[in-house]
Amino acid sequence: MAVNRIRELEDLFVPLLQQCETLADVKKIHGCIIKHRLSQSNFLVTKMVDACDKAGAMAYANRLFKGVIDPNVFLYNSIIRAYTHHSMYNDAVGVYKLMLKNPESENPVVPDRFTFPFVIKSCAGLGFYELGKQVHGHLFKFRPKFHVVTKNALIDMYTKFDDVVNAHRVFDEMYERDVISWNSLVSGYARLGQMRKARALFCTMPDKTIVSWTAMISGYTKIGSYVDAVDIFRQMQIAGIGPDEISVISVLPSCAHLGALELGKWIHRYSERKGFLKQTGVCNALIEMYSKCGVISQAIQLFDQMHEKDVISWSTMISGFANHGNACEAIETFREMQRTNVTPNGITFLGLLSACAHAGLWKEGLRYFKMMRQDYKIGPVVEHYGCLVDVLARAGQMGRALEIARTMPMNPDSKIWGSLLSACRTHGNLEVALIAMDHLLELEPDDTGNYVLLSNIYADLGMWEGVSGIRKLIRSKSMKKMPGCSLIEVNNVVEEFVARDHNKPYWREICFVLEMFSMHQNVIKNGDLSEIMAGYGNEDLDHGIPAFHE
Repeated sequence: MAVNRIRELEDLFVPLLQQCETLADVKKIHGCIIKHRLSQSNFLVTKMVDACDKAGAMAYANRLFKGVIDPNVFLYNSIIRAYTHHSMYNDAVGVYKLMLKNPESENPVVPDRFTFPFVIKSCAGLGFYELGKQVHGHLFKFRPKFHVVTKNALIDMYTKFDDVVNAHRVFDEMYERDVISWNSLVSGYARLGQMRKARALFCTMPDKTIVSWTAMISGYTKIGSYVDAVDIFRQMQIAGIGPDEISVISVLPSCAHLGALELGKWIHRYSERKGFLKQTGVCNALIEMYSKCGVISQAIQLFDQMHEKDVISWSTMISGFANHGNACEAIETFREMQRTNVTPNGITFLGLLSACAHAGLWKEGLRYFKMMRQDYKIGPVVEHYGCLVDVLARAGQMGRALEIARTMPMNPDSKIWGSLLSACRTHGNLEVALIAMDHLLELEPDDTGNYVLLSNIYADLGMWEGVSGIRKLIRSKSMKKMPGCSLIEVNNVVEEFVARDHNKPYWREICFVLEMFSMHQNVIKNGDLSEIMAGYGNEDLDHGIPAFHE
């Protein structure tokens, strides 16, 4: 009878605890529970811990847990789950260790299938790979009933540790998988840039969700396969899955790099219709896309319409102005950013330095570099030094630029020496060009462009022996120049053209139109069509397609 009476009282408190929204509510009911001498009830304390979890009162949840003399597995699971929900991973792991402390006791507490998902997530959150593997080993020791959530947690943990081998092993061992299982593994491969494996897995998925498609888009964008990213985005639409904010943010950088303006505009209209423009991240990605596609006016309009601007918004707009050569606007945007008390970051100063480089403002560039270090305590990385060298070199301050390159705390990369070499041609400085070339020969000995640039410097200075020597060196190394390529968007499809690649569809027709343009220009210039037409043989004209030479 006593047991039944206790159960009735416990059942009485359960709906009251489920209605609790604040810690004060929990405390009131806790007082009643104590009054009825039920403070050692695992069932009720578990419900109170759940209520504290919902109210965010983890200190009180901890007090409740520690007040129970003999907690059972349900109470242990509840407090571990609550700690994990609030990213208190150390505490969650600590409770798990406490749970295993007395395995030889009369009634040991054994973790079950509801324990492991949250412990595994805590190991991943802490970045403790070895601990995670130990917990995985506990699954074989305690052998809880199969739970797909536990297996998914293991896959997620291993992918976060960049261990896709073990993640895939767990996946292969599962006799039951859900869409989370597939998405976790696809996302793991995509995040590591292993897109062939990600694509193979993606293609065999029985059910694809927006998460699946977005993982692929993001993965392709990350490794620079922008055409593939846009292609997956289009396939997603054909499959009838509408993009969300994350997929939009993932594909817009690819649009920017490809110059796919029409697709970018469609995404803008779609985002506006769906209310995505309330998300700062979506607006930032659109601003970058418009800037890189050459429509700076649209980027400015979107930037001005934003209700909330973060440091990325300001930095993106500054970089956009810099890329368009609008140094004054970039500097003024930075000043406005300072007035709104948004703290700049390293990307902000990269944009500023780039703006100064394009406008030849080398004194301002030095001042902003000093401001970054002294006022904002931002440690410059190789990209900042590269920008500073470019600022000075473009402005003709070759000695200063060389000194920065030689004294910077890290080894200059090929981009830095390349910018110096390029500036040497502009300013006719052979001495610095030879120094830069020596370093480039070590960093990228097979880059034909560097040899050609040095050859051009010799030619500009009338030093033909130097030109001849460079050309002989290129021939002796059997080096070939990388073919140039260009991209164009036609009917919302990005087409890539590579020099001397005659395998594109409609290649002959394209050559015909280009030759017609060339003929038209010659007519405008020379005014005599008959002389121009005489340059084409009858065979060419009969064929209908003049020979086009690249």
